[in-house]
This record gives sequence, C-alpha cells and structure tokens, in this order.
Amino acid sequence: MSVELSGLRLPLAHFTLEVDATLAGRVTAIFGASGAGKTTLLEIIAGLRAPAAGRVTVGGVPLTDVAARTFVPAERRAVGYVPQEGALFPHLSVRRNLLYGCPAQADAPAGLNLAHVTEVLEIARLEDRVIGTLSGGEKQRVALGRALLASPRLLLLDEPLAGLDAPLRERLLPYLARVRDEFAIPMLYVTHSPDEVMALCDDVLVLDQGRVVRRGPPTALFAATGGPRYELRG
Repeated sequence: MSVELSGLRLPLAHFTLEVDATLAGRVTAIFGASGAGKTTLLEIIAGLRAPAAGRVTVGGVPLTDVAARTFVPAERRAVGYVPQEGALFPHLSVRRNLLYGCPAQADAPAGLNLAHVTEVLEIARLEDRVIGTLSGGEKQRVALGRALLASPRLLLLDEPLAGLDAPLRERLLPYLARVRDEFAIPMLYVTHSPDEVMALCDDVLVLDQGRVVRRGPPTALFAATGGPRYELRG
C-alpha cells in the first residue's frame, strides 16, 4: 500500500514545508535534523494539521485534498500515530490504555488482538499496572500496542526512541523489528538516528528545511565510517 504526498505545502515559522513523494516501503524513514519538518509532515498525514495546498492519499483513498476541499478527520483515517511522548492516559490501567479506541476484539483483523499484540511486545504481564509505575521503555511499548490495536492501515512513529538512553534504545529496537515483521502494516518512522534507520527501514526520505533533499534505500544513502556510526553519502 502506498502513501502519496502530492504537492504538499505548508508555510512554517522559518521555512515552507514542500513535499512531493510516493512512499511504498514496509518501513520508510523520515530522516533529518531536529526542526527539519519531520513531525509536521507526520501530523499532516495523520490529519492533525491541514496543509495550505496538496493531497494525501493512502492506499488510493484521498484523506486530504485541499483543491477538492477534502479533509478526513484524524479519527476516521485508520492511521495509527505514536507521538514521541507516547500520550498515554495516566488515570487508566495498561489494559484500558491498550483497548482505548480499538474496535471490538471479535472484529479485529487476524493477529491484531490483545493477546497477540501483548505477546509480541512482551507487555501482557503489565496489563493491570498503573501507567505511572512503568519504565520509559514499557510506556513506549504500551503506546505502540495501543496504536496497533486500533487496526490501522498505516502506522506513524514519531521518534519513538527519543529521550531514552542508549542501552534502552538498543533493547527496544528488536520490538520495533518484531512489529515490522509480524504485522502487515506499512510504517513511516521519523528519526534523526542513522542506527535506527539501518536497523529498521527499507527506504529513506531525507528532509532539510522542509524539503526532500535525498531519497533511497539506507545502504545507498549511508556509508559506514567505523563502528555503529554512519554518514550520509554526498
């Protein structure tokens, strides 16, 4: 399933976001430095912001079309969105957070049920816990599980490992890889970490000041420079 971004344009404080691209990989990285426009692009796809011009089409279905005055509300887009901070409900248990907004489990697509999702993410033992007692990594897995249980046709992840220390990021990467491999849901993955791109993604869209400056598979865009660090090829 492809995500078509046609003539997207949105003036921001210091630059104008302008994107024209078709994304069809299993996991597409939206890569760039802080302030490059990555989160804004995700919010437009999720229906949390409206562009000044352009179209967003997911699987052939127009979700935003400024010229045609089409704007499908975020809650009707069947798009799962995991913001950087997770946005869990602190007054609800882990189980109630997971099930918030998801369809009846009997109607869930194969594999997208509570038992299977909590098994893949290894959070079944946390279901009765209060959110405030969870570690940062546990909260991120619960936020990811909640997005999956909403049965999305597209999953948007906004720097899900940002704010975590390096050892915890390394422990969480395998869970993201499991989600990629276990569920047939395309993902757009916002990051400025080359390591996460190389571990998870099969396509990379590089943003700088709101514009696409490079595009391609990670192996073509990044060159190993010794150890785990990478540099963009010129």
